[in-house]
Amino acid sequence: MKIVVVLKTLALATLLGCNGVNSSEDAPPVLLKKRVDFQQFESLIEQKMNSQEDAWNRGDLEGFMNGYWHSDSLKFIGKSGLTYGWDTTLANYKKSYPDTDAMGRLTFDNLSIEMIDSDVILVIGKWMLARNTLGDTLQGHYSLNWQKKDGDWVIVVDHSS
Repeated sequence: MKIVVVLKTLALATLLGCNGVNSSEDAPPVLLKKRVDFQQFESLIEQKMNSQEDAWNRGDLEGFMNGYWHSDSLKFIGKSGLTYGWDTTLANYKKSYPDTDAMGRLTFDNLSIEMIDSDVILVIGKWMLARNTLGDTLQGHYSLNWQKKDGDWVIVVDHSS
């Protein structure tokens, strides 16, 4: 009997998860809380990424790096492979973008923001770097693993190509 109740509960949970919830009055309180939490976190992540864009576009690499976990365990994956550490990542940015002409104007376009767990968010998107003085535009895609560390959302893994 207990197994039947558990199976029915799992089936109901699966149906709710697959069909979504169309109205607030139909949603169980747990799903409403998750939706509200996600909207709040999604907005916070977008604000942080906007701050990163602003910092980059005024030539402030340290300000741009405020979005990253300040740790030796930060992972950055780019065309040169895997790099560890906040300091190493900043040094690589400084080497690749030595001045504001090289930095150009950065824009992010988030294509997907998905809450993986209560303290993990995956962001997938496109970046574009317009460099008018150099006459070129660079662009690519990113996947960012954001985690809540010491009460703050930070990028712990950046895979940009």
